Amino acid sequence: MADLRTRIGSLEMRNPVMLASGTCGYGAELDDFMDLSELGAIIVKGTTLEPREGNQYPRMAETASGMLNAVGLQNKGIDYFEKNIYPRLAEYDTNVIVNVNGNTIEDYVELSERIQRLSAVPAIELNISCPNVKKGGMIFGTNPASAREVISAVRKVYRKTLIVKLSPNVTDITEFARISEEEGAEAVSLINTLLGMAVDVTTMKPKLSTITGGLSGPAVKPVALRMVWQVARTVNIPVIGLGGIMNATDALEFLMAGATAIQVGTASFIEPRTGIDVKKGIEKFLVGKNLDSVRRITGIINRI
Repeated sequence: MADLRTRIGSLEMRNPVMLASGTCGYGAELDDFMDLSELGAIIVKGTTLEPREGNQYPRMAETASGMLNAVGLQNKGIDYFEKNIYPRLAEYDTNVIVNVNGNTIEDYVELSERIQRLSAVPAIELNISCPNVKKGGMIFGTNPASAREVISAVRKVYRKTLIVKLSPNVTDITEFARISEEEGAEAVSLINTLLGMAVDVTTMKPKLSTITGGLSGPAVKPVALRMVWQVARTVNIPVIGLGGIMNATDALEFLMAGATAIQVGTASFIEPRTGIDVKKGIEKFLVGKNLDSVRRITGIINRI
């Protein structure tokens, strides 16, 4: 057996496989398919201070080797989360991480403070990179000064593990990774979705109500892998890689490019057990190579 244990800041995970926010709901949606305790962590859907209805329909569209979404962070807000969702999450025997979103810096700060009080949530993923909302999100994720300001403000009030989710829709993603590290983040996760669009030639209208949305799935993997490699060579904090991971081979590529952990996202819509299959595949690879730990392959392409 290979040692799959992974550490992100003070967050200890039994393996490097996480489920990405927005693709596993609040965990309960996958209970019938798998034992979530087999995973290193799950990142529940984006949470905001106030309830959000999300964007108008249609807000999802299939594309070649991927999908576009413009859900717009639909959720019932932190009050509902604390009362109705959190008690169930607290029962899971795995790390439960909350994806934090806001329109303003004050939103991010207040929400982070609220979540910090929840003892069963050991970390947050600060989402400064959502391309599907009109306020917040991309404003912070594509402007270095704004990114620094929001990360700094949250770091001052949030004492647990802070992960910052980065946008690929920038000129140089390493700049935002350095800012995250400088402002005290324990890790960065990348990439969030690429901005894209699709047109229905029959109706001669955009396929999404918002016209543009976030592209995910296999189509984005080469871009995501390149960015993870760049960031891992730039910062000293762990990098969590995601973007088009459909199987264990994809995950191994990210680990070898420098990711300490990975997130499975869109693949869960196709096969809910993908996260478990990826974990087993990583272990099988390590055993086959007579490697005793997943850490032996982290960033290996840079050590050759």
